[in-house]
Amino acid sequence: MVFGMMIGLTAISYGTRPGVIARATTKEAIRQPLFLLLLTISALVLIGNSVVPFFTFEDEGKMLTECGLATLLIAGALLAVWTAGTSITSEIEGKTAMTLLSKPIDRRQFLFGKYIGILQAVIWMFLILTAIFALLTFIKVGYDQKEQSLDVTPYWQWIKISDVELPVPHPDRMNVVGAILPGIALTFMQVAVLGAISVTVATRLPMVMNLVICFAVFVVGNLTEIIVNSSVEGQANESVIFTARLISMVVPSLSAFNISSAVATGRIVPQDYLGLSLIYATAYIG
Repeated sequence: MVFGMMIGLTAISYGTRPGVIARATTKEAIRQPLFLLLLTISALVLIGNSVVPFFTFEDEGKMLTECGLATLLIAGALLAVWTAGTSITSEIEGKTAMTLLSKPIDRRQFLFGKYIGILQAVIWMFLILTAIFALLTFIKVGYDQKEQSLDVTPYWQWIKISDVELPVPHPDRMNVVGAILPGIALTFMQVAVLGAISVTVATRLPMVMNLVICFAVFVVGNLTEIIVNSSVEGQANESVIFTARLISMVVPSLSAFNISSAVATGRIVPQDYLGLSLIYATAYIG
């Protein structure tokens, strides 16, 4: 799925007219100080979470996973929303966009190129932070085992290839690292949805209002499922139930991309759930 998305984005960036705008937007987003600032702070937070104990005994690994996913979500959302506000809004206010739209490129292609460019910048940030996150998770595996007085899984396993023994990462540790990848994919989908909303809002409203609206969507979107379930289970009147369901139809259900409960219970996110989440995110973005 990841490689397919990368191939698709590359084809768009280098094979279409919006791709020219996408490449320029990606370079602009990466060069701005916010990218390096968010990347540095997020990396330090990830490292700090792996070093500072949570005092949760055998749940240290789960807490590291939850905090790591939250860090990626906040960093990615801030980058997407801020870049949309500074790039699109400033170009519209400065009439730069009018120059582009006077050429053989329409409004839809302009916004599509901007969105793809923002998405590519988020991907670069996610790739770096995911590498750091995976390394810290790989190292942290033995911590819970020590707390439970179990045998600590070694870092390396020696395998023989053509009479030569070579060290490879231990499969048990790699399984734990692999378990966080679906969560990272779902986090990226949530950022992609928020980025699409931000790009749409940026064409009409200034950056401050963009930030406020995206923050409101983020909060309500993560509470949508709770609001609907509470209104139904609490036997509320029809007007309350109607309002709750109307909100769930208008605002994206971002809670679908949140796997905190699965992490807390140690469950594995199934592949079909990832596929359905991708379809939902793609449909909403489109």
